[in-house]
Amino acid sequence: MFDAFAPSSALQLIDFADVDAFRPIESMEDARSIPLDVPNFAAARAVVSLPACRIIVMRSFARILDTAYRMPGGMVILSMTDDLLVNSKGMDLDARFFVALRGNDECHFVEPRTNYHAMIIFSPGLKDRGWFDHADDLRAYVANRPALLHTRQLLLDILRTASVQPFLFETTEAAAHLQEGLLLALDDLFRIDARPERSTSVQGGRSAKLVQWIDEYVAAYPTAPIYTADLAGEFGVSIRTLGGAVSKVRGMSLHQYIRLKRLWATRARLLKGGGATVATCARAQGFHHMGEFAAAYRATFHEAPSDTLARGRQIGLPTS
Repeated sequence: MFDAFAPSSALQLIDFADVDAFRPIESMEDARSIPLDVPNFAAARAVVSLPACRIIVMRSFARILDTAYRMPGGMVILSMTDDLLVNSKGMDLDARFFVALRGNDECHFVEPRTNYHAMIIFSPGLKDRGWFDHADDLRAYVANRPALLHTRQLLLDILRTASVQPFLFETTEAAAHLQEGLLLALDDLFRIDARPERSTSVQGGRSAKLVQWIDEYVAAYPTAPIYTADLAGEFGVSIRTLGGAVSKVRGMSLHQYIRLKRLWATRARLLKGGGATVATCARAQGFHHMGEFAAAYRATFHEAPSDTLARGRQIGLPTS
């Protein structure tokens, strides 16, 4: 999708070779990803600004994503291909859906593979067009197929224009004309059948809250062994409820999830370099059997922890 475009004064086009190059973008946007397929990581994004909105087209990667959206003017996210696959707070979404939000929401996603999607972020000064009925609530809608296809094509046309005719974006009149076409397309996209099943609040409720508690517990007790029964007792739920919540929201078992979080925390410490050793970094995140840790680390990152540490000492990669 991105091969057809070249960067210009109106089109920002960035390829990210690895997750460390991608981290600064996430930090600015209050998002946190845990990649699920490190060796095949490949992300890219194209950004175009119009007078009252910003368009971001993204090639994502297999990951767990937590993000805090702060969208006073509202936003719309839609798939750019027909093979979208994502889970949001336990709800499976495919390419039939688009999502919308005005206000604030803490969102949790699992993308099991690469997806292509567009995010349109609106200025608070844009006149309300009646799109956002529920404040502070990310909602998923079943899109009208012709309207969805038209919106996708229009977004690609805007990116192409920004690539080859960037001077058009220097005049308010031309940019406003492109924006008006996009707003009209979104008007059509939001003309949704009033049947209740066509609009769904993306709320994971209790399951998302349990996962949040797990995240806080793991952060608070990084070196402690964590047992499922103790954790369930701590939160006042059954083991089955706790495991089901993690499976629903994160797409994996509780054990896999906690180990993955601790592996990434260890990697972040290794990348700081300095005088740390592999053993001290691993033990600081609850890994006490070095053989098992090394095997799990290599299986996840396709390199030995000592290689990560050496790289961190040499080039001082940012870890946030």
